[in-house]
Amino acid sequence: MTDDKMQTLKDDIAFMKALASEGSTTPLLFGGNMVAAGLIFGAGSVGHWMIATDVLVVSNWAYLINWLGAALVFGVVCTLLVRRASKRPGYSAGVNKATGSAWSGVGFAIFAMWMGMMAYGYRTGHWEVMNIFPTLIFALYGSAWMVAGDMTGKLWIKLTALGSFVAAVGMGFLSGVSEQMLGYAACLVLLAVLPGLILMRQEPTDIV
Repeated sequence: MTDDKMQTLKDDIAFMKALASEGSTTPLLFGGNMVAAGLIFGAGSVGHWMIATDVLVVSNWAYLINWLGAALVFGVVCTLLVRRASKRPGYSAGVNKATGSAWSGVGFAIFAMWMGMMAYGYRTGHWEVMNIFPTLIFALYGSAWMVAGDMTGKLWIKLTALGSFVAAVGMGFLSGVSEQMLGYAACLVLLAVLPGLILMRQEPTDIV
């Protein structure tokens, strides 16, 4: 091996060590977003269940209004939280950039899937396709949590990812019954709100 290749290898190893060290010491800054997502969309899930079970006697348009309202509220809250996080120490760290990109990708994927399913339902009239949506969401959640777990090396985050994958299967099992929305809300609390609160407690109050 030439001296140049040896130096390149040493540089690569040093870079990987730096990433690992950064991931284990830099706190993640998206906890507030997870709490907001869990609470807002959890409330939307309960609202959906109330409409589906005639607890609220309203037009079928209420389903669309319920979820669009939740999405708009989350969009505003998420924007404010991202602006707040951008001023915190550690925001520019690689671990936060990577996990932020992962969750941004999840958000865009969820929106694209929702639009695609809405288009399918509108064209075919088979709106029951929306029943699989919670399964897809938790599968995506699991992927993003897995990225966060790998970047930080934290076991509890990896277990949250595993829990999200299990929840995806559970949502498929409950597909087509009204109780799915209550299960969805409960899983959002367990897999978004609670982990988000833990991350918020770990956020820095001074320079990292």
